[in-house]
Amino acid sequence: MNRRAKAVPVLMYHHISTSPGMITVSPEHFAAQMAFLARGGYTTIGSTQLAAYLAGEPLREKSIMLTFDDGYLDNWVHAHPVLQAHGLTALCFLVTSWIGEGPVRAHAHAGAMLPPLLNHRDGEIAIENGEPDRTILRWSEIEAMRNAGTFEFHSHTHSHVRWDRVSADVDEKSERLASDLVAARAVLETRLGTASNHLCWPQGYPDDDYRRLARQLGFRHLYTCEAGSNYPKHDDGAARSITRLEVRDRPASWLASRLWIHTRPLVSRTYLAIKR
Repeated sequence: MNRRAKAVPVLMYHHISTSPGMITVSPEHFAAQMAFLARGGYTTIGSTQLAAYLAGEPLREKSIMLTFDDGYLDNWVHAHPVLQAHGLTALCFLVTSWIGEGPVRAHAHAGAMLPPLLNHRDGEIAIENGEPDRTILRWSEIEAMRNAGTFEFHSHTHSHVRWDRVSADVDEKSERLASDLVAARAVLETRLGTASNHLCWPQGYPDDDYRRLARQLGFRHLYTCEAGSNYPKHDDGAARSITRLEVRDRPASWLASRLWIHTRPLVSRTYLAIKR
């Protein structure tokens, strides 16, 4: 009989790229990390499985989730082919106003010339200058990843704006955030045929107003940048915050040590308490 998971770590990635920079893992380290997961018997789960686990349904030991924030082009170029090669899956949180049209670009296993990849800061500048296509996925690539079964896609809002930093007035902040969330949901429903109740906050930041509004709009799983693992909890109808582990540009041995810690609840909580 399979042993049950006592905790589910959710790993957080952004860039998998040959262009070094913030929140970036090199293709070499990512490939080694994914090979370790496949070789070590880890199972990557999707949003439906995580929701069921948090509500009390069992999962097999060594169940984990991979997440990617923002929807960068390098997720297609370097992450997708590695996940496909190992039969692993991930979630990607999309900023829907950034996504463009156009043909599918080459990925690393396609045997063609790869598109240039911007580092994180240059990508931010491209987006600010109205050129997100230089650093963000196209709808054609999203469909290709979805059809291949490597990625499922969820909301990271429509604009990626931290409205608490823009609007000092609580009512105005809430109104603008609501419009942002509704717009993203409408785009996902139109382009993908569905929009889930899983939401990733820009910069991983929620406050009480954010949480209240998200729950009112039907979101039940709210992904943060707070470190930690995830455990079953009695479903009282409240939206659930999902803690995640930021993956560093380190060898597979580094990831192995973090998973050893964060699949063991007592060890994980003690480790995080010491770090804090």
